[in-house]
Amino acid sequence: MKLIAEAAQNIEVLAEANADGTKALYITGPFMEANVVNGNKRMYTKEVMKNAVNNYVENKVAKGTAYGELNHPSGPQIDLERACILIKKLDMNDDGQVMGKARVLETPMGNIVKGLLESDCRVGVSSRGMGSLKSVNGINEVQKDFKLVTAADVVADPSAPNAFVNGIMEGVDWVFNENTGEWVEAIAHKYKHISERKRKEELTEAAKLHLFNTFLNKL
Repeated sequence: MKLIAEAAQNIEVLAEANADGTKALYITGPFMEANVVNGNKRMYTKEVMKNAVNNYVENKVAKGTAYGELNHPSGPQIDLERACILIKKLDMNDDGQVMGKARVLETPMGNIVKGLLESDCRVGVSSRGMGSLKSVNGINEVQKDFKLVTAADVVADPSAPNAFVNGIMEGVDWVFNENTGEWVEAIAHKYKHISERKRKEELTEAAKLHLFNTFLNKL
């Protein structure tokens, strides 16, 4: 399965009063969109997007665990040390737009976002999910196994060239390890039946190659 990231624009900033008179910052706007070919040459059908959103709302938003991180992470896990927002609302309208609202958290990364917003800096959001792709007439259609990791990570500039995001977010295949309950790189999963010593040796070389390729993708 591929790690899929999509950038969104037109995000607005809101300040709402808390019960104690302090203000909480929120970002709101369209986080994702279905039935359109996006800048990454991918398309989500309404059915695929609706199912992913409903599942995410039920299992994450409703339980208060719909976190977003600052900047693009390199994998499909949520790192609480990098959490900067908590998604409070997420809903897909009839036009296929997924409208979201997220509160900026009072965490180290959240305070960075807060400082940027209060300094009139522009930020955007980028969704992150796991799923397979099918090429149809030059377009990658996201398949029914798609699941959201988060509906919004906070990024510096959602209008930046997509090649940078693709190189970081889609350079590695991931598989789900049922024993640990975690996503792991497919290259590690491939060597699971090899002796421990041999596996470590080969993984070390593979990791070096992966890091080198990642560096090249950043150039």
